This record gives sequence, structure tokens and C-alpha cells, in this order.
Amino acid sequence: MPTPAHAEGRIRIAEQFGIVYLLLNVARDQQLIEKHGKAEGVDIKVEWLKLSGGSAVNDALLSGAVDIAGAGVGPLLTIWDRTYGKQNVKGVASLGNFPYYLVSNRPEVKTIADFTDKDRIALPAVGVSVQSRVLQMASAAVWGEAQYNKLDSISVALPHPDATAAIISGGTEITGHFGNPPFQEQELAGNPRAHIVLDSYKVLGGPSSSTVLFATEKFRKDNPKTYKAFQDALVEAARFVREHPDQAADTYLRVADAKQDRKLLLDIITNPQVQFKVEPQNTYTLARFMHRVGAIKHEPASWRDYFFDDAVLANGS
Repeated sequence: MPTPAHAEGRIRIAEQFGIVYLLLNVARDQQLIEKHGKAEGVDIKVEWLKLSGGSAVNDALLSGAVDIAGAGVGPLLTIWDRTYGKQNVKGVASLGNFPYYLVSNRPEVKTIADFTDKDRIALPAVGVSVQSRVLQMASAAVWGEAQYNKLDSISVALPHPDATAAIISGGTEITGHFGNPPFQEQELAGNPRAHIVLDSYKVLGGPSSSTVLFATEKFRKDNPKTYKAFQDALVEAARFVREHPDQAADTYLRVADAKQDRKLLLDIITNPQVQFKVEPQNTYTLARFMHRVGAIKHEPASWRDYFFDDAVLANGS
């Protein structure tokens, strides 16, 4: 049975796949959480867990198996709504702004309206992941909000590495993958038929936080020094990535045991559309949509309702 977290000096972090978790990779590699813990006068034991899909991450957080959850904005809004007035899960920080691409290896698919019942779109968690929610927003724009979940029926939950292999090789039922960096870039480079059908920035109206970190109110309240050390570590990691992209790429390859081409990773890290920053940006568009279609019951007045009030850090970028 997982032990509930209530003592300073221990933090268990759930992450997923992709370079969107680079700040956590850097913090882990350089032991930044431990370093900032010492500055707060506490020795912190850091434990790392890798999961796939927002549903699994949310379950781990609510069961007490982890203290910090890493997932898309969609899962954050879902768990914020579910725990409203109870565990009060809220966002801790963003991991940066990244465009997410829906890639298809079927040339006939030019827009999402071209997918048929024979196609299958892979994404981390159907109806929960940020990819799934962005696809629902795009569907609402095409078919009307009453049919926002029209493509859920041909969506399947699959970890990014597996979906990427399917798109590159072709010949499987998976003809679309709504992924994240570096998997989407790997697909575009690895299969000449692969092309972008949808760009999350275009759906959301500009650069936006795609992957975020969140925690329960209790963990934050009971572990103020550990929590602050974690936030300070993120800020330092973001600065390191911006100032040392080459070393950041090497860190990702080493810590994530990644198989991607180093140049491809470096191109992503230095892409002007990609911003490594801890302040949340442009998440409220998705929140309003999710409330409108009934995916969340509580209507947030602003993004500050589902992020802790120190999510925009005074010493952030």
C-alpha cells in the first residue's frame, strides 16, 4: 500500500514520455531538488515514476502513490474539477510551451474531417489527455459543440513510443498519432507519408502550456520546504535548458534513455515555438471549452482557480 505523504524531505514525482519533461530530466540529472532542499535546511529523497497517460497519473496522485503529477492541461483540469472542495488538486508549474501535432501517415487525410471509421488515432488517454481535449476542440469547430467527441470513437490509448513506431512503419490500424516532441518530429522525419493534420497552437490560438505539474493542497501545505525546493529546482532547470541547449539535449538522451537523433532533439529545444518556462500560459481557452461541453462541472473564473497562487514564481523567467 502506498504511504501517504506528510513528512518534509520526501517527494515522489510521476512523469511521462517526451522532451516536454526535459525540466524534470535536468532536475534529476543535476540533483537540483536535493540541492535546493539543502538550501532550505532539509535533506530530500526524490523518487521518480514513469507512467503513460493522464488517467494513470491522476490515479497515482489520488491514491497517494505520488506527490507531484506530470501530465497535460486536460488531466489537470479533470482532476481539479474532481477534487474541488476535497483534496483540491491544483497546478504547481508549467513545463513549457510546446506545439503538439496530430500526424497521419495516410496522404488522403488533409484535415480531421478526412478520418474515417477505419482509421485509428493514437493518443495517451482517450477523452482525458490534453491531446484528446485539443482534438475535441477542433472537432467542435468542424462539426459543432454537440459533436465535440465525434472522433473519440476512433481514438485509442497508446504510449507515444509505440504510436510512433506504428506511424513510421505503417501497415497497422494506427493511421494518426496526436503526440508530443520529440515523437512527432521523429514520425515526420521517419516516414515520407507522414504529415501534420492539426497543430495545437492553431486550435488554442497561440503558444500554450501543454504539460504541467500538479499536486494536492495537503502535500503543498504539509511540505512547504520540499515544495519550495521543487519549484526552485524547476526554475533553475528552465534557465539551464535555455542557456545550454546542447547539454540539455545530452541530458535528455541520457536520463530518458532516448533513442532519438541528437540533432532532431536540438532542433526541438532551439525551435522558437518551443519555450522552456515555468509560468503557465494560455490554458484558460481549454478550461472554458471543457466546462462548456460538460467535461468539467466547475467553471473556473480564470486560470488562477486551478493553479496554486505561487505557480507564477517571482524568480521565474
